[in-house]
Amino acid sequence: MTMRPQAPDLSELRRRTSVKWRAYPADVLPMFVAEMDFELAPVVADAMVEQIRASDVGYAGGAGSVGDAFAGFAQRRWGWDVAPADVRLTTDVSVVIVEALRVAISPGDRVIITPPVYPPFFELIPEAGGQVCEVPLRCDENRSWSLDLAGIESELAAGARAVLLCHPHNPLGLIHPVDDLVALADLARQHGAVVISDEIHAPLVHPGRDFTPFLATGEAARQVGVAAHSASKGFNIAGAKCALMIAASGTMRSMLDRQPEEVGVRTSIIGRAGTAAGFAKGDAWLDATLEVLVSNIGLLSDWLEAELPEVRLHRPAASYLAWLDFRATDLGDDPAAAILEKGRVALHSGPAFGLAGRGFARLNVGCSPELLRAGLEGIQRAVR
Repeated sequence: MTMRPQAPDLSELRRRTSVKWRAYPADVLPMFVAEMDFELAPVVADAMVEQIRASDVGYAGGAGSVGDAFAGFAQRRWGWDVAPADVRLTTDVSVVIVEALRVAISPGDRVIITPPVYPPFFELIPEAGGQVCEVPLRCDENRSWSLDLAGIESELAAGARAVLLCHPHNPLGLIHPVDDLVALADLARQHGAVVISDEIHAPLVHPGRDFTPFLATGEAARQVGVAAHSASKGFNIAGAKCALMIAASGTMRSMLDRQPEEVGVRTSIIGRAGTAAGFAKGDAWLDATLEVLVSNIGLLSDWLEAELPEVRLHRPAASYLAWLDFRATDLGDDPAAAILEKGRVALHSGPAFGLAGRGFARLNVGCSPELLRAGLEGIQRAVR
Protein backbone atom coordinates (compact mmCIF):
# COMPACT_ATOMS: atom_id res chain seq x y z
CA MET A 1 0.00 0.00 0.00
CA THR A 2 1.40 3.39 -1.01
CA MET A 3 2.01 5.96 1.71
CA ARG A 4 1.56 8.85 -0.72
CA PRO A 5 -0.63 11.47 0.99
CA GLN A 6 -4.11 11.71 -0.43
CA ALA A 7 -5.52 15.12 -1.34
CA PRO A 8 -9.34 15.23 -1.42
CA ASP A 9 -10.97 17.07 -4.28
CA LEU A 10 -11.99 20.71 -3.89
CA SER A 11 -15.65 20.00 -3.14
CA GLU A 12 -14.66 17.75 -0.24
CA LEU A 13 -12.11 20.25 1.04
CA ARG A 14 -14.76 22.96 1.10
CA ARG A 15 -16.75 20.87 3.59
CA ARG A 16 -13.94 21.22 6.12
CA THR A 17 -14.62 23.59 9.03
CA SER A 18 -11.10 24.77 9.87
CA VAL A 19 -10.20 28.42 9.44
CA LYS A 20 -8.50 27.69 6.12
CA TRP A 21 -11.83 26.73 4.56
CA ARG A 22 -14.13 29.09 6.47
CA ALA A 23 -12.30 32.42 6.49
CA TYR A 24 -13.22 33.41 2.90
CA PRO A 25 -16.21 33.09 0.56
CA ALA A 26 -16.60 29.91 -1.47
CA ASP A 27 -15.23 31.50 -4.66
CA VAL A 28 -11.83 32.14 -3.00
CA LEU A 29 -9.10 29.51 -3.14
CA PRO A 30 -7.41 29.56 0.30
CA MET A 31 -3.62 29.25 0.21
CA PHE A 32 -2.72 31.36 3.23
CA VAL A 33 -2.78 29.60 6.61
CA ALA A 34 -0.28 26.83 7.40
CA GLU A 35 -2.58 23.83 7.03
CA MET A 36 -2.07 21.11 4.42
CA ASP A 37 -4.95 19.73 2.39
CA PHE A 38 -3.89 16.09 2.66
CA GLU A 39 -5.69 13.41 4.63
CA LEU A 40 -4.04 12.53 7.94
CA ALA A 41 -1.34 9.90 8.14
CA PRO A 42 -3.24 6.65 8.85
CA VAL A 43 -1.14 5.90 11.94
CA VAL A 44 -2.00 9.30 13.37
CA ALA A 45 -5.70 9.10 12.58
CA ASP A 46 -5.92 5.55 13.96
CA ALA A 47 -4.26 6.56 17.23
CA MET A 48 -6.62 9.49 17.74
CA VAL A 49 -9.71 7.45 16.87
CA GLU A 50 -8.58 4.63 19.16
CA GLN A 51 -8.26 7.14 22.01
CA ILE A 52 -11.87 8.19 21.43
CA ARG A 53 -13.23 4.64 20.99
CA ALA A 54 -11.66 3.74 24.32
CA SER A 55 -13.53 6.70 25.87
CA ASP A 56 -10.11 7.81 27.10
CA VAL A 57 -10.51 11.55 26.67
CA GLY A 58 -9.77 12.88 30.14
CA TYR A 59 -6.99 15.22 31.19
CA ALA A 60 -3.61 14.33 29.75
CA GLY A 61 -1.71 14.79 33.01
CA GLY A 62 1.74 14.14 31.56
CA ALA A 63 3.75 13.46 28.41
CA GLY A 64 2.72 9.82 28.09
CA SER A 65 4.84 8.14 25.41
CA VAL A 66 5.59 11.36 23.52
CA GLY A 67 9.04 11.78 25.10
CA ASP A 68 10.22 8.40 23.85
CA ALA A 69 8.56 8.85 20.46
CA PHE A 70 10.09 12.28 19.90
CA ALA A 71 13.53 11.18 21.13
CA GLY A 72 13.51 8.43 18.52
CA PHE A 73 12.31 10.80 15.81
CA ALA A 74 14.93 13.44 16.68
CA GLN A 75 17.72 10.88 16.56
CA ARG A 76 16.57 9.38 13.24
CA ARG A 77 15.91 12.66 11.47
CA TRP A 78 18.53 15.03 12.89
CA GLY A 79 21.00 12.99 14.95
CA TRP A 80 19.87 14.84 18.07
CA ASP A 81 20.02 12.98 21.39
CA VAL A 82 16.99 14.02 23.44
CA ALA A 83 16.34 12.69 26.94
CA PRO A 84 12.66 11.65 26.96
CA ALA A 85 12.28 13.10 30.46
CA ASP A 86 13.22 16.53 29.09
CA VAL A 87 10.10 16.61 26.91
CA ARG A 88 7.22 18.57 28.47
CA LEU A 89 3.85 19.08 26.81
CA THR A 90 1.48 21.98 26.41
CA THR A 91 -1.20 22.98 23.94
CA ASP A 92 0.72 24.52 21.05
CA VAL A 93 3.99 26.20 20.11
CA SER A 94 2.59 29.68 20.72
CA VAL A 95 1.91 28.65 24.32
CA VAL A 96 5.43 27.21 24.59
CA ILE A 97 6.75 30.62 23.57
CA VAL A 98 4.53 32.67 25.88
CA GLU A 99 4.96 30.46 28.93
CA ALA A 100 8.73 30.10 28.46
CA LEU A 101 9.05 33.87 28.14
CA ARG A 102 6.95 34.45 31.26
CA VAL A 103 9.58 32.68 33.37
CA ALA A 104 12.58 33.91 31.36
CA ILE A 105 12.02 37.67 31.40
CA SER A 106 10.75 40.41 33.67
CA PRO A 107 7.84 42.68 32.67
CA GLY A 108 8.98 45.24 30.14
CA ASP A 109 12.08 43.35 29.03
CA ARG A 110 12.87 43.49 25.33
CA VAL A 111 12.74 40.30 23.26
CA ILE A 112 14.47 40.11 19.89
CA ILE A 113 12.71 38.82 16.78
CA THR A 114 14.04 38.67 13.22
CA PRO A 115 11.50 39.89 10.64
CA PRO A 116 10.14 38.97 8.22
CA VAL A 117 8.86 36.40 10.68
CA TYR A 118 5.75 34.50 11.79
CA PRO A 119 3.20 37.27 12.54
CA PRO A 120 2.04 36.04 15.99
CA PHE A 121 5.57 36.65 17.32
CA PHE A 122 4.64 40.35 17.42
CA GLU A 123 1.74 39.53 19.76
CA LEU A 124 3.15 36.67 21.84
CA ILE A 125 5.91 38.80 23.33
CA PRO A 126 3.55 41.46 24.77
CA GLU A 127 1.28 38.64 25.99
CA ALA A 128 4.24 37.37 28.02
CA GLY A 129 4.95 40.86 29.38
CA GLY A 130 7.83 41.76 27.07
CA GLN A 131 8.52 44.39 24.44
CA VAL A 132 9.22 43.51 20.82
CA CYS A 133 12.73 44.34 19.60
CA GLU A 134 13.16 43.90 15.85
CA VAL A 135 16.47 42.91 14.28
CA PRO A 136 15.53 42.15 10.68
CA LEU A 137 17.22 39.38 8.75
CA ARG A 138 20.02 40.46 6.45
CA CYS A 139 19.43 40.04 2.71
CA ASP A 140 22.50 40.29 0.50
CA GLU A 141 22.86 41.14 -3.18
CA ASN A 142 22.19 37.48 -4.08
CA ARG A 143 18.86 37.60 -2.18
CA SER A 144 20.31 35.29 0.45
CA TRP A 145 18.84 35.80 3.91
CA SER A 146 20.62 35.33 7.25
CA LEU A 147 20.59 36.37 10.90
CA ASP A 148 22.05 39.80 11.60
CA LEU A 149 24.33 38.63 14.39
CA ALA A 150 25.94 42.04 14.80
CA GLY A 151 22.52 43.63 15.22
CA ILE A 152 21.48 40.96 17.71
CA GLU A 153 24.68 41.48 19.68
CA SER A 154 24.06 45.22 19.79
CA GLU A 155 20.53 44.77 21.17
CA LEU A 156 21.66 42.19 23.72
CA ALA A 157 24.39 44.56 24.87
CA ALA A 158 21.71 47.26 25.19
CA GLY A 159 19.66 45.09 27.51
CA ALA A 160 17.46 42.73 25.48
CA ARG A 161 16.83 39.63 27.63
CA ALA A 162 15.72 37.02 25.11
CA VAL A 163 15.82 36.02 21.45
CA LEU A 164 12.82 34.40 19.81
CA LEU A 165 14.34 32.34 17.02
CA CYS A 166 12.40 30.79 14.12
CA HIS A 167 14.28 27.71 12.86
CA PRO A 168 13.45 26.73 10.14
CA HIS A 169 12.47 30.32 9.58
CA ASN A 170 8.87 31.08 8.61
CA PRO A 171 8.08 32.47 5.99
CA LEU A 172 11.37 31.79 4.21
CA GLY A 173 11.83 28.09 4.92
CA LEU A 174 15.36 29.12 5.88
CA ILE A 175 17.51 26.69 7.88
CA HIS A 176 19.97 28.72 9.93
CA PRO A 177 23.58 27.47 9.54
CA VAL A 178 25.15 25.76 12.53
CA ASP A 179 27.84 28.44 12.79
CA ASP A 180 25.18 31.14 13.15
CA LEU A 181 23.35 29.12 15.82
CA VAL A 182 26.58 28.58 17.77
CA ALA A 183 27.36 32.29 17.55
CA LEU A 184 23.84 33.17 18.71
CA ALA A 185 24.13 30.83 21.70
CA ASP A 186 27.49 32.34 22.66
CA LEU A 187 26.06 35.86 22.45
CA ALA A 188 23.07 34.91 24.59
CA ARG A 189 25.28 33.30 27.24
CA GLN A 190 27.66 36.26 27.22
CA HIS A 191 24.80 38.69 27.86
CA GLY A 192 22.73 36.54 30.21
CA ALA A 193 19.85 36.12 27.74
CA VAL A 194 17.62 33.19 26.80
CA VAL A 195 16.96 31.81 23.31
CA ILE A 196 13.57 30.25 22.57
CA SER A 197 13.81 28.33 19.31
CA ASP A 198 10.53 27.73 17.47
CA GLU A 199 11.28 24.58 15.47
CA ILE A 200 7.72 23.67 14.52
CA HIS A 201 8.61 23.22 10.83
CA ALA A 202 11.64 21.01 11.52
CA PRO A 203 9.85 17.74 10.61
CA LEU A 204 9.32 19.23 7.15
CA VAL A 205 12.99 19.76 6.26
CA HIS A 206 13.37 18.84 2.61
CA PRO A 207 15.35 15.76 1.51
CA GLY A 208 19.06 16.46 1.10
CA ARG A 209 19.00 19.43 3.47
CA ASP A 210 20.77 19.32 6.81
CA PHE A 211 19.00 20.61 9.89
CA THR A 212 20.60 20.98 13.32
CA PRO A 213 18.26 21.81 16.22
CA PHE A 214 19.40 24.76 18.31
CA LEU A 215 19.91 22.67 21.45
CA ALA A 216 22.07 20.22 19.48
CA THR A 217 24.68 22.84 18.59
CA GLY A 218 26.63 22.68 21.86
CA GLU A 219 26.75 23.33 25.56
CA ALA A 220 26.20 27.08 25.24
CA ALA A 221 22.88 26.49 23.48
CA ARG A 222 21.79 24.00 26.13
CA GLN A 223 22.59 26.50 28.87
CA VAL A 224 20.52 29.30 27.32
CA GLY A 225 17.94 27.55 25.16
CA VAL A 226 14.42 26.20 25.13
CA ALA A 227 13.13 24.39 22.05
CA ALA A 228 9.54 24.34 20.85
CA HIS A 229 8.47 21.37 18.73
CA SER A 230 5.21 19.87 17.55
CA ALA A 231 3.74 17.30 15.19
CA SER A 232 1.18 19.91 14.19
CA LYS A 233 2.78 21.05 10.92
CA GLY A 234 4.54 17.86 9.85
CA PHE A 235 1.48 15.68 10.49
CA ASN A 236 -1.16 18.38 9.92
CA ILE A 237 -2.85 18.25 13.34
CA ALA A 238 -2.65 21.89 14.43
CA GLY A 239 -6.11 21.80 16.00
CA ALA A 240 -5.26 18.75 18.12
CA LYS A 241 -3.42 20.95 20.64
CA CYS A 242 -0.23 19.22 21.65
CA ALA A 243 3.25 20.76 21.55
CA LEU A 244 6.63 19.98 23.09
CA MET A 245 8.75 22.22 25.32
CA ILE A 246 12.33 20.96 25.69
CA ALA A 247 15.16 22.09 27.97
CA ALA A 248 18.47 20.27 28.14
CA SER A 249 20.38 21.81 31.07
CA GLY A 250 19.80 22.18 34.78
CA THR A 251 19.50 25.93 34.40
CA MET A 252 16.80 25.76 31.77
CA ARG A 253 14.94 22.89 33.44
CA SER A 254 14.81 24.90 36.67
CA MET A 255 13.51 27.90 34.78
CA LEU A 256 10.68 25.86 33.24
CA ASP A 257 9.91 24.30 36.61
CA ARG A 258 8.62 27.74 37.66
CA GLN A 259 5.73 27.47 35.22
CA PRO A 260 2.24 26.76 36.59
CA GLU A 261 1.14 23.13 36.46
CA GLU A 262 -1.76 24.16 34.23
CA VAL A 263 0.63 24.86 31.33
CA GLY A 264 0.98 21.11 30.86
CA VAL A 265 -2.43 19.97 32.06
CA ARG A 266 -4.18 21.83 29.22
CA THR A 267 -2.63 19.52 26.62
CA SER A 268 -5.17 17.53 24.59
CA ILE A 269 -4.99 13.80 25.30
CA ILE A 270 -6.23 13.17 21.75
CA GLY A 271 -3.48 15.38 20.35
CA ARG A 272 -0.99 13.58 22.57
CA ALA A 273 -2.02 10.24 21.06
CA GLY A 274 -1.68 11.54 17.51
CA THR A 275 1.64 13.22 18.29
CA ALA A 276 3.16 10.06 19.76
CA ALA A 277 1.96 7.98 16.80
CA GLY A 278 3.30 10.42 14.24
CA PHE A 279 6.74 10.71 15.79
CA ALA A 280 7.00 6.97 16.44
CA LYS A 281 5.47 5.49 13.29
CA GLY A 282 4.86 8.25 10.76
CA ASP A 283 8.20 8.44 8.93
CA ALA A 284 7.05 6.72 5.73
CA TRP A 285 4.01 8.98 5.36
CA LEU A 286 6.09 12.06 6.18
CA ASP A 287 8.76 11.17 3.63
CA ALA A 288 6.11 10.64 0.93
CA THR A 289 4.51 13.97 1.85
CA LEU A 290 7.86 15.72 1.56
CA GLU A 291 8.26 14.31 -1.95
CA VAL A 292 4.95 15.91 -2.94
CA LEU A 293 5.85 19.22 -1.31
CA VAL A 294 9.26 19.39 -3.02
CA SER A 295 7.61 18.51 -6.33
CA ASN A 296 5.11 21.33 -5.80
CA ILE A 297 7.92 23.77 -5.04
CA GLY A 298 9.51 22.72 -8.33
CA LEU A 299 6.20 23.19 -10.14
CA LEU A 300 5.88 26.67 -8.60
CA SER A 301 9.42 27.63 -9.54
CA ASP A 302 9.06 26.45 -13.14
CA TRP A 303 5.65 28.07 -13.54
CA LEU A 304 6.85 31.43 -12.27
CA GLU A 305 9.89 31.33 -14.55
CA ALA A 306 7.70 30.62 -17.55
CA GLU A 307 4.60 32.71 -16.81
CA LEU A 308 5.50 35.38 -14.23
CA PRO A 309 9.27 35.93 -14.28
CA GLU A 310 8.86 39.25 -12.48
CA VAL A 311 7.69 37.37 -9.37
CA ARG A 312 10.68 35.94 -7.50
CA LEU A 313 10.60 32.85 -5.31
CA HIS A 314 12.83 32.40 -2.28
CA ARG A 315 13.19 28.63 -2.57
CA PRO A 316 12.55 27.10 0.86
CA ALA A 317 14.71 24.38 2.42
CA ALA A 318 11.86 23.28 4.68
CA SER A 319 8.07 23.31 4.95
CA TYR A 320 5.36 23.96 2.37
CA LEU A 321 5.45 27.75 2.55
CA ALA A 322 6.78 29.83 -0.34
CA TRP A 323 7.89 33.45 0.12
CA LEU A 324 7.12 35.36 -3.07
CA ASP A 325 8.64 38.71 -4.01
CA PHE A 326 6.15 40.85 -5.97
CA ARG A 327 8.15 44.08 -5.76
CA ALA A 328 8.74 44.13 -9.53
CA THR A 329 4.97 44.11 -10.14
CA ASP A 330 2.37 46.84 -9.68
CA LEU A 331 0.65 45.16 -6.72
CA GLY A 332 2.09 47.51 -4.09
CA ASP A 333 3.13 46.87 -0.51
CA ASP A 334 0.47 44.22 0.11
CA PRO A 335 0.22 42.03 -3.01
CA ALA A 336 -2.02 39.54 -1.21
CA ALA A 337 -4.80 42.14 -1.03
CA ALA A 338 -4.78 42.70 -4.79
CA ILE A 339 -4.52 38.95 -5.48
CA LEU A 340 -7.53 38.28 -3.27
CA GLU A 341 -9.58 40.99 -4.95
CA LYS A 342 -8.59 40.34 -8.58
CA GLY A 343 -7.53 36.70 -8.57
CA ARG A 344 -9.77 35.25 -5.82
CA VAL A 345 -6.81 33.50 -4.22
CA ALA A 346 -6.03 34.09 -0.53
CA LEU A 347 -2.31 34.38 0.27
CA HIS A 348 -0.80 35.48 3.57
CA SER A 349 -0.11 39.21 3.59
CA GLY A 350 3.60 40.04 3.46
CA PRO A 351 3.44 43.14 5.70
CA ALA A 352 1.96 40.96 8.48
CA PHE A 353 5.47 39.49 8.81
CA GLY A 354 6.91 42.94 9.56
CA LEU A 355 8.03 45.92 7.53
CA ALA A 356 10.54 43.69 5.74
CA GLY A 357 7.55 41.88 4.24
CA ARG A 358 6.30 44.82 2.19
CA GLY A 359 5.94 43.78 -1.43
CA PHE A 360 5.90 40.08 -0.52
CA ALA A 361 3.25 37.42 0.08
CA ARG A 362 3.35 33.84 1.42
CA LEU A 363 1.87 30.96 -0.56
CA ASN A 364 0.99 27.52 0.87
CA VAL A 365 1.86 24.67 -1.55
CA GLY A 366 0.61 21.91 0.77
CA CYS A 367 -2.08 20.86 -1.69
CA SER A 368 -2.57 18.89 -4.88
CA PRO A 369 -0.68 20.03 -8.00
CA GLU A 370 -4.05 20.77 -9.60
CA LEU A 371 -5.04 23.19 -6.86
CA LEU A 372 -1.61 24.77 -6.93
CA ARG A 373 -1.96 25.44 -10.66
CA ALA A 374 -5.41 26.93 -10.09
CA GLY A 375 -3.97 29.23 -7.45
CA LEU A 376 -1.13 30.30 -9.71
CA GLU A 377 -3.58 31.13 -12.47
CA GLY A 378 -5.44 33.38 -10.04
CA ILE A 379 -2.19 35.09 -9.08
CA GLN A 380 -1.44 35.60 -12.78
CA ARG A 381 -4.84 37.23 -13.36
CA ALA A 382 -4.11 39.70 -10.56
CA VAL A 383 -0.62 40.56 -11.77
CA ARG A 384 -1.63 40.95 -15.40
